[in-house]
Amino acid sequence: MRLTALPAFADNYIWALVAEDGQAVVVDPGQAAPVVAAATQQGWVPRAILLTHHHDDHIGGVAELQARYPGLEVHAPADPRIPLATHRVVEGEPVQALGQRFHVVSVPGHTRSHVAFHTAEHLFSGDALFSLGCGRMFEGTPSQLLASLHKLASLPPHLLLCCGHEYTVSNAVFARHVDPTNAALLQRHEEALAMRRDDRPTLPVSLASELECNPFLRTGTHSIQQAVSAYLGRPVTDEVDVVAGLRGWKDGFRT
Repeated sequence: MRLTALPAFADNYIWALVAEDGQAVVVDPGQAAPVVAAATQQGWVPRAILLTHHHDDHIGGVAELQARYPGLEVHAPADPRIPLATHRVVEGEPVQALGQRFHVVSVPGHTRSHVAFHTAEHLFSGDALFSLGCGRMFEGTPSQLLASLHKLASLPPHLLLCCGHEYTVSNAVFARHVDPTNAALLQRHEEALAMRRDDRPTLPVSLASELECNPFLRTGTHSIQQAVSAYLGRPVTDEVDVVAGLRGWKDGFRT
């Protein structure tokens, strides 16, 4: 299946996986217009939607798409704030769409019901994991966030990360502040800057790259723990303390 990133709003990505016969799975359509425009121009038809969480910039286009494409399946977590789902997903029960198997991973932290989906090639992480960062904790706890990040980090490293926002360059600035001697991170930052100068997406990116570069996936490493301890002005006690300190640091970070 062909992967397509559809820009939406200021910095969102709606993802589409398009089969050879022109049928498509769409992930997190916060707006209908980019999906309709791409489908019309490129000759494909949405047949299923995957939703990672309830925020409007990820689900706002669903009703219009359902009206335009009758019979559209909508797979979403069990959350009453997502009212238009035709199927509720749970971890451990894969979703079948257009002959493709999507594994469901429960990843609370950004929201309490957040899920990610992955195939044998792609990881659709919504706002749970960004390139070089992760989503803010709006509803979850540091221990939930850490457990979710560990789940994602344990997936096959060849998976291509397809997240919900184009935050890579700004995340890189913070990541390099935390981890200034990381050569892989420096290279990723430079590559991302070049991509954005050419108006290209910095995504997808391999999970292997994120494991080398993303400080939120490296909370067990000595260099990240030292940096967070210096920021907090005290020794960190465990990885939950590290991720809480790192998330708080990022929330207040200004370049």
